[in-house]
Amino acid sequence: MPVLPELSHLSHPEKDALILTLSAQVQALTARVAALEARLGDPPKTPDNSSVPPSKGQKANQPEKAQRKGPRRGSLGRKGGGRSLALDPDETIIAKAVSCAHCQSVLTDDDQVLHGRYDKVDLPVVRPVVTRVERYAGHCPCCHGVTLAAVPEGMEEGTPFSVNILALAIYPRMTHAISYRRLTQLFLHLYALRISEGALDAMFQRARPCFDNEVAAILARLRRSRIICSDETSVRINGRTHWNWVFQNDQVVIHVIRNSRAASVVTEVLDGHRPGIWVSDLYGAQQGHADLWQICLAHQLRDCKYAIEAGDTVFAPRMKALLLRAVVLARRRKNLAESTRRTYQYRLDRELDRIMALAPTNQHGKRLRQRYGKVRGSLFTFLEHPDVPPDNNGSERELRPTATHRKVTGGFRSKWGADLFANVRSVVGTAARKGKDAYQAITAVLRGGAVPQGG
Repeated sequence: MPVLPELSHLSHPEKDALILTLSAQVQALTARVAALEARLGDPPKTPDNSSVPPSKGQKANQPEKAQRKGPRRGSLGRKGGGRSLALDPDETIIAKAVSCAHCQSVLTDDDQVLHGRYDKVDLPVVRPVVTRVERYAGHCPCCHGVTLAAVPEGMEEGTPFSVNILALAIYPRMTHAISYRRLTQLFLHLYALRISEGALDAMFQRARPCFDNEVAAILARLRRSRIICSDETSVRINGRTHWNWVFQNDQVVIHVIRNSRAASVVTEVLDGHRPGIWVSDLYGAQQGHADLWQICLAHQLRDCKYAIEAGDTVFAPRMKALLLRAVVLARRRKNLAESTRRTYQYRLDRELDRIMALAPTNQHGKRLRQRYGKVRGSLFTFLEHPDVPPDNNGSERELRPTATHRKVTGGFRSKWGADLFANVRSVVGTAARKGKDAYQAITAVLRGGAVPQGG
């Protein structure tokens, strides 16, 4: 609060100026109080009506389920009936009755029919296989030179841990957010293999060049892509906030971790490449990187829902209905003829004209109307280009493991560890687009193979 001077020492002009100053301050504070009081009546923002992440939402209690009677029904998309039998069992036990359990008569094969067939599954006890290498040095009696004996490939001097062990360490660390300490316990308890946290750290550092080379190849493909979807989320490195950016499409995925959330990160990653179409939310740093832009409709639906909950009955309800129509069309867009898509786009644009002509009085409705007045040309790009997704859910799915890793482990302790995580996630995400699982992709890279990257 400003300290008021003694009024008795002020001249009349000074008093008038002070009164005007205080009057302006009172008006500003009054407006501020009114704005804060108006916000008190707004509904809370949740993952369902805003961009608040799901991890910060409060889930309501589900009603108690009725007790199931009879066998469980099959899930959506699959038949019920239990687990399928293995195609190639390692062992088959044939159990036939020797005699009748009632009268003790001998039973032959002709007297018996198959009653049931089922599998019993077990895992063998896994223990490390240790190979001792005794390497000799030959001393030539003629030239007195020393010759080291050759050893089989993979048995060279150095780390005692094989590529299989390295892949088995990277997989749970980078895809399931297992901490170093828990990872040492996992190896000890499941495989009777004692590995220290320092040894794990050294193993991961040795794996970096393999993933660096693979990511360079993936990045080269991204820089030739026509469509790029992008998003970002926060990570922690040494107690400081950084940002995990993802750039992806149907063929490739690239993760990078930087200490900035600015558009300069996009400029750095693309290195002069300008794609034809960009898919993202409305964050300013995600804008202006392509010739065309597809705004994530999922974000817009949530914002409309919030405006409706906040009391807008004029603009947001009709806009939400229009966006829902667009989402329904998006599911069919690849099967529609070009003329049909143009017709639907014309109808959506015409309805949008009618909605934009509305005059909402609610502040949230006004805000949405102002927004769509600026970006309306980027709402239905997917109808003109059916290979473009109508939302950015693919990028959000790619970033979900990053958020999980942040919450479980608390963040990274080194910059190189964060970069390795980003590279592994890039390789795993790219491999998934070709039907290859994470462990297979990690093993392939460590063995010097390339991960399929699409056409």
